[in-house]
Amino acid sequence: MSRVTLAQWQMLAAVVDHGGFARAAEAIHKSPSTLNHAVHKLEEQLGVQVLEPVGRQVRLTEAGELLLRRARQLIESAASLEDVASRLASGLEAEVVVAIDQTFPEAAQAKALEAFSTTYPQVRVQLHESVLNGGIEMLYDGRADLVVSGLEAQGFLGEPLVTVRFIAVAHPQHALHQLGRALDLRDLAQYRQLVVRDSALRQSTNSGWLKAEQRWTVSHLNTSLDMVKRGLGFAWLPETRIADELASGELKPLPLTAGGVREVPIQLIFRDRDRAGPAAHAMAAAFKQAVTACASDDSKASNAAP
Repeated sequence: MSRVTLAQWQMLAAVVDHGGFARAAEAIHKSPSTLNHAVHKLEEQLGVQVLEPVGRQVRLTEAGELLLRRARQLIESAASLEDVASRLASGLEAEVVVAIDQTFPEAAQAKALEAFSTTYPQVRVQLHESVLNGGIEMLYDGRADLVVSGLEAQGFLGEPLVTVRFIAVAHPQHALHQLGRALDLRDLAQYRQLVVRDSALRQSTNSGWLKAEQRWTVSHLNTSLDMVKRGLGFAWLPETRIADELASGELKPLPLTAGGVREVPIQLIFRDRDRAGPAAHAMAAAFKQAVTACASDDSKASNAAP
């Protein structure tokens, strides 16, 4: 059992931070004698001198500096613990589970999570990167508080978040680009298409597959992108994920007569909006604000380009 109380460490920190007993007493609404007694009692209990007089002031001894540095960690942890308890008492969730489709813009996702963690640093976040029905299935099973998806969820009302453009692309040296003409589905069917596997366990689909003679199915969008960049096939990929590759010429849009660009509206869906806690609502707001901020950044960058 610790002999020194947290209050004693807090009073020692106040004396040091405010440059003496009188100022510290005024700042934390204690009498100088109370602070003096607490610090001397602390020294007696530890058997170590933590303060030494310098004229009319006091300063930490070398041992005091070491001990107070460690003690500040305890003080901060205690304050954090009280904050968590207060938030839990007010209905704050300990954890938020979010299923986000892999096609959602990475920049907006990072910005949203960063903003959320600033306000709710103690709330754990479980992030599931889903594909197609994967997020919807988690919603139906009650395993996600929020779902960001390009698919409708029967029995749930979503709200528009962002529209993602998918572009049919291949490596510039891919055989489809060497045909030197506009392409149609018959051309695509003769070459390997890269498809990302539906992450749903029960209701998986082959959405986007064109019945190509060759098909490689992968589990993550980044794997599909890497394979396309290596010339191993063609795929429809989110424009936000391939902007740099398109600008550098590393990837090239396929000259399709139709269907070369697809637009998918992404929506935000609550498992139960009325029962959702403050953290879930804050996470939803963070996603909305991040999408708006990223769109503004893109607009500014576009206007600034020569």
